[in-house]
Amino acid sequence: MIDYILRIHEFLIKNVVQIITLTTNSMKFPALDLIDRCLLDLLQADARQSLDRLAEAVSLSAPAVQRRIKRLRESGVIVRDAVEIQPAAVGLPMTFIVTVELEHERADQVDKFRRKVANEALVQQCYYVTGDSDFVIIALAQSMDDFEAMTRRLFFDDANIRRFRTAVVMGKPLRSLAVPANYVADPPQRGSAAGS
Repeated sequence: MIDYILRIHEFLIKNVVQIITLTTNSMKFPALDLIDRCLLDLLQADARQSLDRLAEAVSLSAPAVQRRIKRLRESGVIVRDAVEIQPAAVGLPMTFIVTVELEHERADQVDKFRRKVANEALVQQCYYVTGDSDFVIIALAQSMDDFEAMTRRLFFDDANIRRFRTAVVMGKPLRSLAVPANYVADPPQRGSAAGS
């Protein structure tokens, strides 16, 4: 928190505005300055923080912070506010990483598989990827039997699935969908030795 305050003060004192135009899939996002990026990091850490607390952290008034957050939501930078739940607390203690290869990678077949996966409650994430596999899926389950039932629904009953491979997550995984908003604004020094 102190680091954010110092960076904001340094930003304001130098009166330097860092603007980066982000383009993803031909969608234009608004230019984000250092204050926007700090707000994004603070909100990802705890979206329930009061406007007063956020305002204090970035040295702005609460109404100014509220306007910025509204702009970030309306422009699609902030997609949604969500609650993170411990899967074991709701009876889903097992996590699986599944790679899937399709027999035919035509657009209609890819879209059909995406729709089927999107309708499976146990799937947390699904990525269409390059490389040896076509999809990488992160899924939860109560037990191996529960997972097997899901594989039957998604894979065994689909003639377009060439193969799938499963890895069972062991131990406590690092779980986060946080995006380091300040990474591009202030990238880490690459290839430099610590302390030099």
